[in-house]
Amino acid sequence: MIDPPGGPGSRVAVIMGTNEIASAVAVYLHREGWRVVLSHDPHPPVIRRRMAFHDALFGDPAEVCGVRGVCAETSLAVSWMLCQAGAVVTPLGLLDLIPITPFHVLVDARMQKRERHPDLRHLAKLAVGLGPGFAVDKNCDIAVETWPTRTGAVVVKGCTEAADGKARSLGGAGAERFVYSTESGRWRCAVDIGTRVFKNFPIGILNGAAVCAPLDGILRGAVRDGTEVPPGVKLLEIDPGGKGASWTGIDQRGAAIAQATLSAIARKLEEQAFAAPLLKKAHAWLM
Repeated sequence: MIDPPGGPGSRVAVIMGTNEIASAVAVYLHREGWRVVLSHDPHPPVIRRRMAFHDALFGDPAEVCGVRGVCAETSLAVSWMLCQAGAVVTPLGLLDLIPITPFHVLVDARMQKRERHPDLRHLAKLAVGLGPGFAVDKNCDIAVETWPTRTGAVVVKGCTEAADGKARSLGGAGAERFVYSTESGRWRCAVDIGTRVFKNFPIGILNGAAVCAPLDGILRGAVRDGTEVPPGVKLLEIDPGGKGASWTGIDQRGAAIAQATLSAIARKLEEQAFAAPLLKKAHAWLM
């Protein structure tokens, strides 16, 4: 990968989101020498927390594939930790992060399937959108597909695929492996991710009502205890895959998306580096 302006050591990538996909992208960029900041967005709540840096926001240990996440709650802390930590996780939004340092890359990995995404261009040298809702040259510079049929496909023209409302299969189960909130309220959960559970085993409580496992299997994900949740969001996920169940690290889907994102960034930065001298010459000629 080439170095953007500023030389090695000055490459800063801001990733919107602290979920497992955002975290996978952060790990891949970190391995290539990028300084990475993950900006938390609470919508939707993160459930695959053992595959993400999300819990670092609350002072808990958060490590993904050997990369440690560290929370920075202020602009000063972010600036200092960028030189120290593997992945900086912060509750600060983009408006708070912009004054700290120039972004070379901005990646929207919030996975907000049905939301209208803002135009990220001009906030960084390169804006990348992951998943549904992105249109190249309208709200991002390049995009990466996240749906099962085209996971990891790089979009350089046009739009990413719209959400179809279907859950990908895992261990032979689709949407039935999830439990969604039926109303807003405070979620309480004392069952650790990675615990083997059985169908109808109570996993948590929402507004005094028990929320139970829909299947036998491993608790792959669950919203953090004490989180205020809106209606219609995922509260928990069961992996019925038996010995093949996974709930830590980076899974195959996350790896494919992260690798595609890394490759797309490298290719786009190379194009920009090649085009810069030509644009400079054209400008001088016009003058």
